[in-house]
Amino acid sequence: MTEPPARPTVDVVIPCYNYARFLRACVKSVLDQPGVDVRVLIIDDTSTDETPEVVAELVRQDPRVEGRRHEVNQGHIATYNEGLLEWAKADYTVLLSADDLLAPGALARAAEVFQAHPNVGMVYGRVVYYTDHDALPSVVAPPAGTTVWSGVDWIEARCRTAQNVLSSPEAVVRTSVQQRVGGYRPDLPHAGDLEMWMRIAAVSDIGYVRGKPAAYYRVHQQSMMRTRFSSLFADLEQRRAVFERFFADHPDLPPRLRALANRAVAKDALWRAVRAYDRDRLDEIPVDELVVFALHAYPDAVRLPEYRALKRRQAFGPKVCSRTQLFLGSHLAKRGAGLVGKQVWKWRGQ
Repeated sequence: MTEPPARPTVDVVIPCYNYARFLRACVKSVLDQPGVDVRVLIIDDTSTDETPEVVAELVRQDPRVEGRRHEVNQGHIATYNEGLLEWAKADYTVLLSADDLLAPGALARAAEVFQAHPNVGMVYGRVVYYTDHDALPSVVAPPAGTTVWSGVDWIEARCRTAQNVLSSPEAVVRTSVQQRVGGYRPDLPHAGDLEMWMRIAAVSDIGYVRGKPAAYYRVHQQSMMRTRFSSLFADLEQRRAVFERFFADHPDLPPRLRALANRAVAKDALWRAVRAYDRDRLDEIPVDELVVFALHAYPDAVRLPEYRALKRRQAFGPKVCSRTQLFLGSHLAKRGAGLVGKQVWKWRGQ
């Protein structure tokens, strides 16, 4: 009698620090995944709430759940890498924050892509942002399907925008690839996930599953604080550092990719300076420093349309620009392009 084929195995690493109130729902979203054999690996980074009791309860209730607790707080990067590189052993691995959720069927859909495409090292799907576990937003799913990019093509797409397209819980990684490229880098605390995704793309293809969502990402106060924090230089500097580090470690990639990334970061910096004039916020936004940053990142920044837009605004001054909205049309055009791009990202993953 022929034995049935073994089901794909997935280790889901759940770091937890003072998120006991979310942990049960998070773990349930993993244990309820059909079509795959899952193992839940909870790492309590010395929480001061009821996390130890909740972990003990979950371990008692289901043998697929395992837990460990740090005696001393090690921080998120070390905790992530412990789970991804030291503990995970399954075919595929997911890093899932304790306040996020996997969408029903997400792991089986990703496993199908891995099995059909042996060169794929990472599969992701659409992520849905939410604030309340008990009121998940309804979504309109695009037609189902799968896209597979070569690693270099996926890297090029990241360089063209210098933006990340993953939040993290929607990413499933082939464990052998994850452990080959390593984990998160401690010197890139705010954009290290982008750098790691590109490391994965440097050695494998990347898959995207259209249709139903892959995960739910909770937007919370820390997320909003991060947005405010990254409104000035932190985000720009971290993203530039990501590309500098990545291309230094991968000199065999086409040089034009590095130039594309530098150009995209410079455009972003200059547009922030442009908007400072449109909103008369020169007292809050250091325009001169943004221009210096852009020119340092991309010496040909003076040829960019954003640089010319800034010069036009400087000729009129911030008060005229903000009171008359003289350049509103260009802002609306750019905003419209951004909204279109966001919709394309939802449907195509790029």
